[in-house]
Amino acid sequence: VQLQASGGGLVQAGGSLRLSCAGSGRDFSSYALAWFRQAPGEERELIAAISWSGSHSYYSDSVKGRFTISRDNAKLTGYLQMNNLKPDDTAVYYCGQGTTGWGTMDFWGQGTQVTVSS
Repeated sequence: VQLQASGGGLVQAGGSLRLSCAGSGRDFSSYALAWFRQAPGEERELIAAISWSGSHSYYSDSVKGRFTISRDNAKLTGYLQMNNLKPDDTAVYYCGQGTTGWGTMDFWGQGTQVTVSS
């Protein structure tokens, strides 16, 4: 599986962005999908994840209620809708897939930069 993240950019606080994670190969629809972010000097953190079917999802406390993860397996694409963005959301965002759930990622996309100005 190859993944490509896109959709990052510069936005003012309170604004919205939608990130996309395009996959290749039919196995994309079989694996959990997750979004991580890494701010400068910080560790990469899991912020949202969704099961292969879309029936189960997870959000970290830092994004719960503001971000929504989704996927369209027919299009081999996952999404992260980010609303009410805050300067603390500034980071490089990565998508990943895990063959056994979202506890361990087996495939990673390249990062996409999100910058939120105050």
